[in-house]
Amino acid sequence: MHQQKRNNSTVDFIIVGQGIAGSVLSLSLVKAGYSVCVINKSNLSVSSKIAAGIWNPVVFKRLTKSWLADELIPELLSFYHYWETEFHTTLIHQRHIIKPFTEEQEKNLWLKKSANENRFLDSILYEHLPIDPHYSVSSYSKVLQAGNLDVAHFIECTQLFLKEKHSYIEEEFDYHQLIVEPREIAYHDIKANQIIFCDGHLISKNPLFNWIPMKPAKGETLTIHSTHITLTQDIFNKGFFIMPLGNDLFKIGATYEWEELNDTPTEKGKAELIKKLNAVITSPYTVISHDAGVRPSVIDRRPVVGNHPDYKHIYIFNGLGTKAVMLAPYFAKQLVDQLQNNYNIDPEVAPDRFKNKA
Repeated sequence: MHQQKRNNSTVDFIIVGQGIAGSVLSLSLVKAGYSVCVINKSNLSVSSKIAAGIWNPVVFKRLTKSWLADELIPELLSFYHYWETEFHTTLIHQRHIIKPFTEEQEKNLWLKKSANENRFLDSILYEHLPIDPHYSVSSYSKVLQAGNLDVAHFIECTQLFLKEKHSYIEEEFDYHQLIVEPREIAYHDIKANQIIFCDGHLISKNPLFNWIPMKPAKGETLTIHSTHITLTQDIFNKGFFIMPLGNDLFKIGATYEWEELNDTPTEKGKAELIKKLNAVITSPYTVISHDAGVRPSVIDRRPVVGNHPDYKHIYIFNGLGTKAVMLAPYFAKQLVDQLQNNYNIDPEVAPDRFKNKA
């Protein structure tokens, strides 16, 4: 167990959890000049590690911009590019998302939206879909300014950075050992001015925030190998996604399950993904791996970012759900701005929106 700088240490922030949320937030605080101690048990929740990390600025059902897309995209690009430079590695891949049209009505709506109101929709129609020689559609178009974060690599780089230059403790957080004093937080022999919980769907075990109405969703993905799929850069989406990983590997996903909330892959999930894949891919492929994780979503589909209603030095940064890659940099910046400049965080994500329902 890594316990760097643990003994008798005092930090500005204890951060609980190091998925996408905890990683982005800890780096944002470090960049702003704060000291952090991250406490994380890597195998407690694996949803971030197995996530495809796709960001998509479009809601396909209505072809509208996703919530805050105009603000989120520049912030995520700025954030991840900065840490690519710091880590001397590649973290993000800017891609288009291919959307095939199955009906004339769908195509006409796309053209109307792309012309009038949604700059993330390509106004060009394409033919000869580059995916499988036997799959054909009349036409398709593309979502612009999309892409994906290599989430597992990002989390690994962040953890290494924290271990080398800050403080990282690999253990399950024990809520019973947390001492909340008027002006500081104590946890074992660590003292901090403030604590931020980024504990994902495990928030249900957190006595300080278990009143937040979460609606976590289990998701399953496959990684396949195929030398026949001709998709090389863009992400295919038709009720599921196919994302090229390089070296003839492709990520397939993802399912949604609200009852069995665990990280165990199921035959049901695998069968669902293979059925969707086989409707598109007739060429041979091999399943290399099958993964599952639980996404931390909130009942109103908005993140939860800000102070505990009763404790001004206890924070939550959670509920980023399927859009964590997009949402985390923007709301981490809002949280840092609140700490430094008394900036008002977007009220749509405030924890106290649920306080009367607790």
